[in-house]
Amino acid sequence: YFADRNIFCAGRVSKDDLDRVCEATGCRVQSTTTDLTAKHLGVCERFEECQIGGQRFNVFKGCPEAKTCTIILRGGAEQFIDEVERSLHDSIMVVRRAVKNQTVVAGGGAIEMEISRYLRETARKIEGKQQLIITAVAKALEVIPRQLCENAGFDTTDFITQLRARHAQDPEKYKWYGVDIEEEKVADLFKKFVWEPALVKTNAIASAIEAACLILSVDETVTSQKSQDPMAAGQPMPGRGRGMPMGGR
Repeated sequence: YFADRNIFCAGRVSKDDLDRVCEATGCRVQSTTTDLTAKHLGVCERFEECQIGGQRFNVFKGCPEAKTCTIILRGGAEQFIDEVERSLHDSIMVVRRAVKNQTVVAGGGAIEMEISRYLRETARKIEGKQQLIITAVAKALEVIPRQLCENAGFDTTDFITQLRARHAQDPEKYKWYGVDIEEEKVADLFKKFVWEPALVKTNAIASAIEAACLILSVDETVTSQKSQDPMAAGQPMPGRGRGMPMGGR
């Protein structure tokens, strides 16, 4: 009936999809066609049914009441899709955090290298074991730019030495210098709009320090006595087959 009159009709639509369409177009779910008025109908600029891969999707564009969007992810294997979804979720959460907390720092390992430089200089002024601990934290922070270089296929040693030299040469001028993956060089990433929320960095560093302290606080290994007993849990004694102990006649 609908197809003869050039009207699209979809069946077996899930409740979640119905609710999303209602919120986007401003329509209302009706259980009957009786007494339909204009206030029950929704509006969108363009509706189309398109084929993407092996599935067909109903696409609503230009919805006046829409506050969300749908992103379709495709890939050759399930693990690729999972990785893309995780990366996309992290990006969206970072943007969300940046909107709520507008204090930002340069990404690309720039802030980690600057903190590492500051900690190394501070460690030289401290005596005792604390100097070794602060130096170890400064070295650990270099893992971020190092990993970025490895992921991009760059010479890790060359880039890390360049970053150390720049940050030590003039901290005020080169404090936002990090790994520029697009141009394959060390550059001022703050001017290139590679930003990250400062709150995310603060939480990440605090969590890493807490995790390291927790591991260092465990000074011995707890083992189960049952795993050390060969007769425990029905384990046979070592012998010549069928669990018979070895012995002389």
